[in-house]
Amino acid sequence: MMARIWHGRTRPENADAYENLLKPELLPGIGKVKGYKGSYLLRRNVGGEVEFITIILWDSIEAVRAFAGSDYETSIIPEERRRLLSHHDEKAAHYEIVSTHEAPSSP
Repeated sequence: MMARIWHGRTRPENADAYENLLKPELLPGIGKVKGYKGSYLLRRNVGGEVEFITIILWDSIEAVRAFAGSDYETSIIPEERRRLLSHHDEKAAHYEIVSTHEAPSSP
């Protein structure tokens, strides 16, 4: 399994609007894309800005390429979202998930 990870920042006054554009899906229709396994949206205040990290899980690097195209590392940011960002990663990073651990169930 693969994780596609990307960082972006907004000014505090744009943070809620940016977050709302990402919910309930990070990208429109992504849940219907073959190989999509789920996603996380993280948010924190840092240095007078609000940082967002997206983590999108995929079956394989081939699934990432099918979604993002041949230049699959390039960030996919629609213009209405780009206007709210103060800066962002131009490229997404891709990591192979080599291990996971779930907390034990409580009785």
